Amino acid sequence: MQITDIRVRTVDSEGKMRAVVSITIDSVFVIHDIKVIEGEKGMFIAMPSRKAADGEYRDIAHPINTETREELQKMILDKYYETVSAQ
Repeated sequence: MQITDIRVRTVDSEGKMRAVVSITIDSVFVIHDIKVIEGEKGMFIAMPSRKAADGEYRDIAHPINTETREELQKMILDKYYETVSAQ
């Protein structure tokens, strides 16, 4: 599996969300609405989620293991920093 495209849309808001990202996998599958968040311990990504009946938010799509999540986060944050520095 290869991430073949990462598109970053920066967000100008007073909250902690800095961007919304879409990724393309193998040039055939897209995941939209991955959020780039500035937290107390630094930047991280939040996968697309939906509010459940119990009020909790649950990811709609997400990596199965920590290694894949870390790799995806690194790729997205690298692209985010590249996008921000070019603005």
